[in-house]
Amino acid sequence: MSWSEAFVEDYDRWSADMTEDVPFYVELARRADGPVVELAVGTGRVAIPVAQATGQTVIGIDSSPAMLEQARTRAADAGVDLDLRECDMRDLALDEPAGLIYCPFRALLHLRGWHDRRRTFERVAGSLRPDGRFAFNAFAFDHRLAVELDGQHQQRPVGHTNHYSVGDNRVDIVRDDGETSSLWWATRNEWLGLLDIAALEIDELYGGFAHEPFTDDSREYVFVVRPSHRS
Repeated sequence: MSWSEAFVEDYDRWSADMTEDVPFYVELARRADGPVVELAVGTGRVAIPVAQATGQTVIGIDSSPAMLEQARTRAADAGVDLDLRECDMRDLALDEPAGLIYCPFRALLHLRGWHDRRRTFERVAGSLRPDGRFAFNAFAFDHRLAVELDGQHQQRPVGHTNHYSVGDNRVDIVRDDGETSSLWWATRNEWLGLLDIAALEIDELYGGFAHEPFTDDSREYVFVVRPSHRS
């Protein structure tokens, strides 16, 4: 995983503009039959509202001890139960199959490439109930936006500069203090290939959290997938 613990201290500012995903994942959790699991649970930004809305203990997986500590504090303050586990999503293992596994805020893009994503998707597929769902979102790469942002210093949410490596499908987010977090984007066909290998198939694909159709101009993939049950 590409994640600097230094980003935890400013996580609220990095995620402040991402709010529309919460009701989307809440609704999926309400419909789920079985345990609900969040990959890359972070500070509990999504898991806490999900637990509040469903009355269910959400299992939260994260490899960052600092993130999990914040999530514990916030869950206690909110009066909800989160079953928080320090674990790499590539090593996901559950005591019983889940009704819903979801991974918000483009966290799958911190995986370094095809091998790590394949391993994660196969773990997810093996951890779902036959009628379970796996939901995640990721940005759709926009070369026009990349040209605009590449190498340009940004003040918000904290001082940083984005550096794009097109040949590696990677963007490095470099804070002014030198701490770096990287994202590796994927095309629609790459996501579909990963699903196919893991014996998962699309249930829904949107271009946004308000169920907008996915089009050539969409900047966000919002996937809801299910086990394919193929022989």
